[in-house]
Amino acid sequence: MQGIAGLLKMIAVLVAAIFIGNWFLSELKKARVAGAPWYRPYLTVPGIMIIIALLLPVILRLLGIV
Repeated sequence: MQGIAGLLKMIAVLVAAIFIGNWFLSELKKARVAGAPWYRPYLTVPGIMIIIALLLPVILRLLGIV
C-alpha cells in the first residue's frame, strides 16, 4: 500500500511541474511577441516559482537545515 501512495505523490509532482512549465512557456511566448527583454518571463509568477524551486535546496543547505 505504501508503494501506491508514493507513486501517487510522484505523479502529483510531475503533473504540477508540467502545468507550471506550460504556464512559463506561454509567458515566454507572450514576452517574445511583445519584444520584452529576455528576463521578463522570469519576473512572472511561474518564473518566480521555478527560481524558488531551484534555489530552495541550496538555501536550505547553506542555512544548515538539510
